[in-house]
Amino acid sequence: MGGASPCRGPHPPDAGSASPPLPLDHGDCGTVESGVRIVGAVAMEAVLNELVSVDDLMKFEKKFQSEKAAGSVSKSTQFEYAWCLVRSKYNEDIRKGIALLEELLPKGSKEEQRDYVFYLAVGNYRLKEYEKALRYVRGLLQTEPQNSQARELERLIDKAMKKDGLVGMAIVGGMALGVAGLAGLIGLAVSKSKS
Repeated sequence: MGGASPCRGPHPPDAGSASPPLPLDHGDCGTVESGVRIVGAVAMEAVLNELVSVDDLMKFEKKFQSEKAAGSVSKSTQFEYAWCLVRSKYNEDIRKGIALLEELLPKGSKEEQRDYVFYLAVGNYRLKEYEKALRYVRGLLQTEPQNSQARELERLIDKAMKKDGLVGMAIVGGMALGVAGLAGLIGLAVSKSKS
């Protein structure tokens, strides 16, 4: 069933084809329930690139909407739905998932907050809101400096910022060259028309 343990945050109960959220490294926990430690760039990149299935998203949305209609949404249901939304291929879904996680943040236990902050970083990374993602992951690292998943996520965010920064500079540089070239052509055309 769902819930939290010292090594694992809340996860979708009976999720079927949904894989549970990344078990965060909480120091001495060692391995996760499956006996496999999730560390390293490949595992973290898989978490960052994982897409939720339409069936899972619909399943958890239905559960969320049902509880909402009844007047009270549990923290675990809201987290499950937010977790699915953050893994959507649609930016609007990711934003909605981030909003749900931000709403949960002040309500959670320390362990739950750790997971909320981690997925806030993941969601912002997926939106290419790297500064926000970095703030969340660094906040997590302030309280848990030995958290290897958070350290790896920080490294990947830094890498993406550098890559996008270089690409951005190349685009701006290319635009500047294009404008300069266009101005040169206009100047050449004007000088030829005067002669």
